Amino acid sequence: MTADARSEMVQVAIVTGASSGIGFGCATKLAEAGMAIVGTGRDEDRLSALEKAIGDHDRVATVAVDLTADEAPQRIVQTALDRWGRVDFLINNAGVGSPKPLHETDDESLDYFLGVMLRAPFRLAREVVVHMKPGSAIINITSTFSVVGGLRGGAYSAAKGGLTSLTRHIACQYGPQGIRCNAVAPGVTVTPMVATRLEDSRFRKINTEMTPYPRLGEVNDIASTVAFLCSEGASFINGQEIVVDGGWTSTKYLSDFALNSDWVQS
Repeated sequence: MTADARSEMVQVAIVTGASSGIGFGCATKLAEAGMAIVGTGRDEDRLSALEKAIGDHDRVATVAVDLTADEAPQRIVQTALDRWGRVDFLINNAGVGSPKPLHETDDESLDYFLGVMLRAPFRLAREVVVHMKPGSAIINITSTFSVVGGLRGGAYSAAKGGLTSLTRHIACQYGPQGIRCNAVAPGVTVTPMVATRLEDSRFRKINTEMTPYPRLGEVNDIASTVAFLCSEGASFINGQEIVVDGGWTSTKYLSDFALNSDWVQS
C-alpha cells in the first residue's frame, strides 16, 4: 500500500518521550482512538514495549533519538511522512525532572533543561508545521510550574514557561491555517520519574495536603486530556493551557490534616 493510500485512512500523531510515563500513555491512548503513532525516546528496548502495547505494526513507528541532536526533528518528521505521508498531531511531551533553584543551577544544567524542554519542542514544531493541514494540532506538555513558578523550579520553570508562550505564538500564527496549538499542564502525576520524589515527605505533603481532589494525578488523566484536544470536539480550542492538577494551582486548599497539625520549627 502506498503512503498516499495509507494517508487517506489514518491520522498520524508524533509523540515525544513516548517510551514511558505520560508519553507512553498519550501514545497508547491516541492509538486506541485509531491513530498511527510515531513514538520517540532514547531507549530502543523501551520503545519496543510501546510497539508491543499498540500491537499493530501498520500503525506504529518508533525513533530512538536524542531530541536535542541537530538531525532529530527532520528524522522524526520524515519517519511519519515516509510511513503515512502526513502528520496530523504533534505531542511535545519529553522532559526531565529534579531541577534546582536559580542560585544552585549551573550553566550546563540550564542549557540541558532549556535544550530538552524548550529548544527541542521549538525545533520539532518548526519542522512539522509546514507539513500540517487544516484540522491538525500541536499539543505541548507544560507543567503547573509554568503557571505558578514553582518552589525550586529554576530552569524547569523557565523552560516550561517558555513552552507556554510558544504555544500561544503557534496558536496565533498558524490558527488562520486551521492549525491549533494548546498546552496541557499536569500537576504531580504518578510516573516512574516522580515515584522517587514522592518518597520525600516534604514533596509528598506539598502535593497531597494542598490538592483538594483526594488523589494525585494519573497518566490517564493527562493522556485523556491530550486525546480530547486531538478530537473534533476540541476543534475550536486554540491557544489555551489546560491545567490538570485536581485544583492544586487554582485553590488555597489545605487538608484537615495540614490545618490541624502542630506546626514546629524545622
